Amino acid sequence: MPAAPPQPDFELCCGNGCDPCIFDLHDLAMDAWRQAMRAWRARHPDAP
Repeated sequence: MPAAPPQPDFELCCGNGCDPCIFDLHDLAMDAWRQAMRAWRARHPDAP
């Protein structure tokens, strides 16, 4: 089962409006994780 990416700490954000922000990168990583989970569940339909 793929592991979810860790949530970045709020204090790691510099607050300068970076593009991309570390939270934007986390959102992209979460999207990739969700896609990986869908594929994993398709291959393991009996898993919880």
